[in-house]
Amino acid sequence: MNNDIVSEMAFFVQLARLGSLAATARELGLTPPAITKRLLQMEQRLGVRLLNRTTRRVSLTSEGETYLTQAARILADIRDMEESVSSSRAAPKGLLRVNATLGFGRTTIAPLVSAFAKRYPDIEVQLQLTDRAINLVEDAYDLGIRFGELPDTRLGARKILSNQRYLCASPAYLKRNGIPQTPQELTQHRCILHRQNDDTYSTWKLQKGRKHETVKVHGSLSSNDGDVVLGWALDGHGILLRSEWDAAKYLDSGRLQVILPDYTLPSADLYAYYPSRQQQPARARAFIDFLVESVPAATGPRPRTTPGR
Repeated sequence: MNNDIVSEMAFFVQLARLGSLAATARELGLTPPAITKRLLQMEQRLGVRLLNRTTRRVSLTSEGETYLTQAARILADIRDMEESVSSSRAAPKGLLRVNATLGFGRTTIAPLVSAFAKRYPDIEVQLQLTDRAINLVEDAYDLGIRFGELPDTRLGARKILSNQRYLCASPAYLKRNGIPQTPQELTQHRCILHRQNDDTYSTWKLQKGRKHETVKVHGSLSSNDGDVVLGWALDGHGILLRSEWDAAKYLDSGRLQVILPDYTLPSADLYAYYPSRQQQPARARAFIDFLVESVPAATGPRPRTTPGR
């Protein structure tokens, strides 16, 4: 495989990731006509159309999707090969592309990246924050940092932190509306909904022993921002499903009260996940180790809240 083909693959992966000829031109320091010419040369050499063009955006053809998937995998394998044959280096180096959720990425992961960069100055970190679902291989990420169940069992993963979820509400709301004693009673209450990705955010799953219950809840307030919905719960607008480290200080202070404490909900454990390969780059291993070391301290002491009625 010659360098021109590798360069073409890297160019196409970047173009597909940015989704715009103009954005790719800015990223590479070239003119849009130069980017268009390079793409046309690729398509002429391959004999297929890789992208559908519009004035502002580009979209992949079926051939383009096939090329992107395989090109991203080959480029990742090349990076891993170079990393493995130079593993005797004193410190890891190279480009590390990380994706994390918007809120947690901004408040917790971004400051940790700053500290990580001071420890490993030869690693170039690109942090992308988004709540949309991602494909690590096709989007050319080395690591994804996400809560809850892993999106693809074919991915490798390492748990960064355990994190349970609770149903909770303010004492003022419960005084006005009563405390639900069974999951089905939740349907009679105002629930605050946290919309994330394409998740069925209005369907809550509870378990008690071997008994599983799924409840379709309703409410007049919803948001994709976790801090916003937490604030609404504190203001007494309804019942909220929230993770333990987000709600712990309010549960301990009494500003929120756990609902249905005998039931458990799907956990919101924090994971770093990555394309499952035999040889993981040293820079990725270093970053994951750093997260395991640093995230618990960054999120504060583990909650000691014991749910009670």
